[in-house]
Amino acid sequence: MKVNGETCPCAAGLTVQQLLEQLGHDPQRVAVEKNGLIVPRARFADEPLGETDTVEIVQFVGGG
Repeated sequence: MKVNGETCPCAAGLTVQQLLEQLGHDPQRVAVEKNGLIVPRARFADEPLGETDTVEIVQFVGGG
């Protein structure tokens, strides 16, 4: 699977939630896109990931 444009040596069968935890992201502070479609936060724990999926993770950053 590719995460943010780079090959990720992640185990197949992870959910979005598990991937975020493995990569150290707070699920409340990110948006996730899987194969070009936004994954609703409520589905993170149920959305499976496969080895051919492309995932983009965008971190929310505050500032001014």
